[in-house]
Amino acid sequence: MIRPNKLRQLLNEDRPSLCVRVNTLWPDLVEFVGALGVYDYIEFAAEYAPFDMQGMDNFCRSAELYGLGTMIKLDQDPRLWLAQRAIGSGFQSILFVDVRTRAEVEHCVRVCRPDTPEDGGLYGAAGRRFGYQSTGHAEYAQALRDIVVAIMVEKKCLVDDLENILSIPGVDMVQWGPSDYTMSSGLQRSNPAVKEAERFVIEASLKNGVAPRIELESLDGVEYYLNLGVKHFRIGNDVSVLRRFWQENGARLRDMLASS
Repeated sequence: MIRPNKLRQLLNEDRPSLCVRVNTLWPDLVEFVGALGVYDYIEFAAEYAPFDMQGMDNFCRSAELYGLGTMIKLDQDPRLWLAQRAIGSGFQSILFVDVRTRAEVEHCVRVCRPDTPEDGGLYGAAGRRFGYQSTGHAEYAQALRDIVVAIMVEKKCLVDDLENILSIPGVDMVQWGPSDYTMSSGLQRSNPAVKEAERFVIEASLKNGVAPRIELESLDGVEYYLNLGVKHFRIGNDVSVLRRFWQENGARLRDMLASS
């Protein structure tokens, strides 16, 4: 039996979700997050980190022990191979990055959907652990329909065509990406136009029935997003948490040693 897709359930019920991101496949860290009982799903940032197929399998196994949903943030190419290997490992949500056109977004959706006459997807009968859990064709196909397709909205050209993008069937969630947006638009992060673009993405997504998700490194300013109607957040990641702790406390202790 394929395990329920936690994030899909929350989206279907219009309930909020909370996620933490990690840059490692270390199963113990996944279990640590699951044991906290605070988060709905955990995201692996494969775009930034090394990984292998066995590690992806074990990451998902560890999450399943705690009923924790899983998301993977993929590099831009090869999208089909990366996404389908991730789904085969048990990842229930795919976050696609660096998309620029409607055709690319449509391809991202098809990559995750079953290769059936009614779905027109590209995911066939794969003999990996995702498939082993299935009790038959119907359950297998439905689990693929339940894969959450999330799109990074981070390129100026995609923001400019956002209303068209949000009309694509199968796009479940969008994630604002300010760093890539500033690079692709030639703007500085402090430019008010960047914040205006973010607000446009959030409001347009909500209007079109697509869930916007926001990344937070702290709770500073979270009320702004809550007031806009955002219900889905990724808070912190292992690298930034460790860096902040080591930087602040290491510098403090270094100063104490120098003055002693």
